[in-house]
Amino acid sequence: MKDMDMQDAAIWLSEEDITSLVTLNDTISELETGLRQLGQGTAFNIPKALGSLGEAASMHSLGSALVEAGFCGYKNWVNTPRGAKAVFILFHADEGRLLAIMEANALGQLRTSAMTGLGTKWLAPEHVSDMAVIGSGRQALAQIAAVDAVRPLSRLRIWSPTAERRSAFCEKVREQFAMEVINANSLEEAVDGAEIVTTVTRARTPFLHGNLLAKGAHYNAVGAILPSNAEFHQDVFERVSIMAVDDVPNTKKASREFMDHFDVEGRDWGRVRPLGELIAGNECKPAGGDLSLFKSMGMGISDLSVAALAYQRALQSNLGLRIPLMQNAPVRWAAPAQQS
Repeated sequence: MKDMDMQDAAIWLSEEDITSLVTLNDTISELETGLRQLGQGTAFNIPKALGSLGEAASMHSLGSALVEAGFCGYKNWVNTPRGAKAVFILFHADEGRLLAIMEANALGQLRTSAMTGLGTKWLAPEHVSDMAVIGSGRQALAQIAAVDAVRPLSRLRIWSPTAERRSAFCEKVREQFAMEVINANSLEEAVDGAEIVTTVTRARTPFLHGNLLAKGAHYNAVGAILPSNAEFHQDVFERVSIMAVDDVPNTKKASREFMDHFDVEGRDWGRVRPLGELIAGNECKPAGGDLSLFKSMGMGISDLSVAALAYQRALQSNLGLRIPLMQNAPVRWAAPAQQS
């Protein structure tokens, strides 16, 4: 299925198609390219649109464009207590053609974990290998994989509040990774001396104090992406030498931890660097600094980078269901006359 043959058709890609076409390592590499373009000004994000469906459900839309690459699109999704689903719609940025519609739950999992991998790659010291992960939910395994991809881990400490669930998660990690896995009995035991710490929880009350983190450690704050949630206390900021986020506008709108700290007179949001800017400038953590902090809130370029790669590989592999695209039909401005 060559691109020139697709002028009159788009393709549908399923979750299974996406996972067969794109790996985590692919995603990290492609996402780094997308963020570099974002930092160079040849790509842009469109702020998230958010609507509430009652008290516990919501609808979202997140757009972006890779201008030089010729791709743009939107991820749209709905979360409800009874389920959630996401789709990505990919367009040709130069011609306005619809290229693909794809299921986007797996795509979202890949880009979320890959973003943490990138934050770790650019902010964590180069030779670290000892990590603590706080949380054992559905995103935790992917977060471990992403960090291990950029900083091969020799030891992993795991803590979450429920002992039975934590033990089962430790066994799952041991089945998939070669590193030493420690089932920690407390938060303090898990993070004591850890060179990398990732929190991936749904905590509504902050639980991680700055004095628990080792000198020079790198901290990925992954879980709290809503204003009602928070994972770390404000004293973490007092020790941070460099901090970066995937998207500053989304952080200003939705990170309670950052808003509580920087929405105070005399404090400078300019300290919060977009990761794409660091990548474009080839900037890493300064030598001799204390903590580095990375916060990922989600942004359109993340999804678009993965979606564009999946589309290109689908064309190469002749994968995906063709969706015929018809020419524009004339609009009927009046009802047709009734025949007698």
